[in-house]
Amino acid sequence: MKILKFGGTSVGKPERMHAVAELVTADNSPKIVVLSALSGTTNSLVEIGQSLSEGKKEQAKERIDKLEAHYRTFCEALVKQASFRAKANAVVDEHFEFLNIILKISFNEALNKDILAQGELLSTKLFSVYLEEAGVPAVLIPALDFMSIDEFEEPEIPRIKIRLGTMLEKHPGQNIFITQGYICRNARGEVDNLKRGGSDYSASLIGAAIQASEIQIWTDIDGMHNNDPRVVNKTFPIEQLSFDEAAELAYFGAKILHPASIWPAQHFNIPVKLLNTMQPEARGTIITELPNGDGVKAIAAKDGIIAIKIKSSRMLLAYGFLRKIFEVFEKYRTPIDMITTSEVAVSLTIESTLHLDQLLKELQPFGTVELDHHQTIVSIVGNEVAATPSILKRLFDALNEVPLRMISYGGSRHNISILIGGQHKIKTLQLLNKGLFDLE
Repeated sequence: MKILKFGGTSVGKPERMHAVAELVTADNSPKIVVLSALSGTTNSLVEIGQSLSEGKKEQAKERIDKLEAHYRTFCEALVKQASFRAKANAVVDEHFEFLNIILKISFNEALNKDILAQGELLSTKLFSVYLEEAGVPAVLIPALDFMSIDEFEEPEIPRIKIRLGTMLEKHPGQNIFITQGYICRNARGEVDNLKRGGSDYSASLIGAAIQASEIQIWTDIDGMHNNDPRVVNKTFPIEQLSFDEAAELAYFGAKILHPASIWPAQHFNIPVKLLNTMQPEARGTIITELPNGDGVKAIAAKDGIIAIKIKSSRMLLAYGFLRKIFEVFEKYRTPIDMITTSEVAVSLTIESTLHLDQLLKELQPFGTVELDHHQTIVSIVGNEVAATPSILKRLFDALNEVPLRMISYGGSRHNISILIGGQHKIKTLQLLNKGLFDLE
């Protein structure tokens, strides 16, 4: 069985959803189709939740009505027969009735998670109505009935496997199953989610749970590119990556793939294909266990980074100093991306601002703490890049005009990372495209 995940832009217009149906029915192989919300929907739902959290119920009502009007128009173009239009509009009725009811309820974070779940519930139900009109047998399996996370927000793969397996067994001979990406239930049984971009994660977790033959991630770009095509003129898709290379790129900013989506597939050695809904004939990128040759494969950039420097003479010749620093970040469950040390200082980077004030307060006793916001991590990824002297030379030759804040070298043989001010990001990516790929 294959897993086919389609992102928001792939289902964001009626004609795109029609194209997805063609891709899903192109062969008779059994498959689970994982859908994101229609493009723009999650952002609208976030805004509705924001309005409610601020007590602006009239503004929330306006946003709900605007989103509902969009879905009514979508349904008109999605299906043609009156009976199926009635079914599609009944789906819209159901979910927008819920959104209107919450205007009368006290807002809380649990309710906000319910709001955010509406996008995927709508897209999958509407897709099911279209398939029914097209005469395509398919079964909708609710993700909220099998996808779950524990008290630490980690997926419960053994439980997911049992629940999902039981659901699939109820439909012998069925080849097409449809489910939601992103949404799940938490340890309290409440509606929750796998965070933004989590539909990729859903697809990978489902693939791991059923031991899928492959996981296909369909987006609006033909695979992982060697650089960010939004800011660099000449880029090209990479035909093959190893799991390690793809994980580095996803974590350090490649937007095509959710960072967490690699490890479930890697753990069970399930190939992942990155494909383009707009150009289904394109080869895209395949991610497998083994690398395809050495050298630089791609460059990725991660914005919104905070650099923290702790300087203290007590660090000199002291043991246990770094452990105490790390314990502060562990206490607040805040991941560290990069770290460098000297005799009297340690510099590190974080992305989350959730517990920043508490972190800084607890770091103050260790020494002078300096903070730099709006930083960017640029990562150069490829098999053995950190062990190839010529690559390092070309990298620094290319960046002789760019001030570097930090350098991470040697932590991974597949990655060299640098920290720069966010204002230098575009120039850095362009210089590296020329210096490492001879492309301007």
